[in-house]
Amino acid sequence: MRWKGRRASDNVEDRRATSARGARTVGSGAGLQIFQLIASRFGIKGIVLAIIAGLFLWKLGIIDPIALLGGSSVQQPPAQQGQVELVQSEREKELAEFVSVVLGSTEEVWGGIFAQHNAKYQPPKLVLYRKFVRTACGGASSAMGPFYCPADQSVYIDLSFYDELESSFNAPGDFAQAYVLAHEVGHHVQHLLGTTKKVQARRGQPDGNQMSVRLELQADYYAGVWAYHSKEYLERGDIEEAMRAANAVGDDSIQKKSTGRVVPHAFTHGSSEQRMRWFLKGLESGDIEKGDTFSQPYDTL
Repeated sequence: MRWKGRRASDNVEDRRATSARGARTVGSGAGLQIFQLIASRFGIKGIVLAIIAGLFLWKLGIIDPIALLGGSSVQQPPAQQGQVELVQSEREKELAEFVSVVLGSTEEVWGGIFAQHNAKYQPPKLVLYRKFVRTACGGASSAMGPFYCPADQSVYIDLSFYDELESSFNAPGDFAQAYVLAHEVGHHVQHLLGTTKKVQARRGQPDGNQMSVRLELQADYYAGVWAYHSKEYLERGDIEEAMRAANAVGDDSIQKKSTGRVVPHAFTHGSSEQRMRWFLKGLESGDIEKGDTFSQPYDTL
């Protein structure tokens, strides 16, 4: 992918110097204290009622039991006064420049597409961090991989993920990296169009996982749409790099790698074949209106 010398986005927030300092996991201790208090006052019946109430509130989307009890919620201490020096390798420095250029490219492409539909595109912010980060969607660790938070309209990425993409997922190449970012920007487009809100309303319903798969496949399609409008910057082998990445992050590939078996009803992102196919559909058409993954039967996606 030809990217050097192109415009870099101004919508990048670099938290790498501070995000990893002193971050600590919370939730399990607080949750344990709550249950100890309930047990001491109301006994085992009180704990059972608390669990039932918690599940009910979770179904309504009011609380997150994982954040309450488990280790995915992260708090960071207040930033210390003064500037903290950012220490980074040459590779990390180049990756930071690269994602800034890719983000700038998505701004140009989606800005043009929205303008064709008489709308104004509001670009997301890209937040660079290390290890842990606080977001409007809660605390997160780099183990989650890149993600989009609709509550603050920001894409979050620990650049070390790209090393994992190459070594663990066997998907090297700059366009594989660009595909990952374009997919997350696709989630931002879905947020602007109101699609994300409709899917969130189905959370906890029997078809909740299927709706999540539909959302993810559409984000892959939107990544393909971006690639279609960026063809002048593509080089030989770029599409193959993106396809390897899409194949590597399919639910079936990840499940088989981690557990040795595939459980289709537990899919949340789609199979490798589906993810590659929807990316190619976007690449071939370049038309945002042809990426409807919600109206067709689920088993035909």
